[in-house]
Amino acid sequence: MAVDGPVVQVRGEAYQEVPPELARFAVTATARDRDREATLTRLAERAAAVRVLLDGSGPAVARRETGDLRVWPETRRSGERVVAWHGSVTTTVTVTDFTALGELMLRLADQDQVEVAGPWWELRPDSPAHRAARHAAISDALLRAREYAEALGAQVTSLIELADAGPVDRPMFARAAFAGGADAGGPPELQLDPQPQTVQAAVRARFTISDPVLG
Repeated sequence: MAVDGPVVQVRGEAYQEVPPELARFAVTATARDRDREATLTRLAERAAAVRVLLDGSGPAVARRETGDLRVWPETRRSGERVVAWHGSVTTTVTVTDFTALGELMLRLADQDQVEVAGPWWELRPDSPAHRAARHAAISDALLRAREYAEALGAQVTSLIELADAGPVDRPMFARAAFAGGADAGGPPELQLDPQPQTVQAAVRARFTISDPVLG
């Protein structure tokens, strides 16, 4: 498309930190015994105990998914003789109520032969924060175009092209804090500080401007 008059091309960027909307953590139940059937029985019992706790957590748990199930033999170095059987099953839990997160993780970690890892903070895929960042990037592009035009004694007159320009090249900082403690004789408490989530957007825009005033 032919364009009459001068053109300015700019890149608009937005970089924001917003509170997370989701927290995920992993719960792994393990078992070990010389007998394979005993290992499987213990593993099933411990996985069931985890399910009972999650069932009783109410609406705090938005989603749970059983992922990695492993059963493997332990052998002697000198041969293939099995000396023990190991088993593990991992469940990934997604929580939306952060006030209940610390207590839930501690209750799960208090189970026999259960490991808890996390949390990992996230935004929903359809979070309004992404849309807000895109709008902010467009506003930044328009502001830059106007500043360039103003420096030339001109004005932005129309938009020629607007396109995504890829991610913003900025460093990512992970920040999370954990603090646990309880009064003597009381139940343990765990306070979690949600990690701010980085939302980025960038656009490339071309505008026509009025004739510049030079000299």
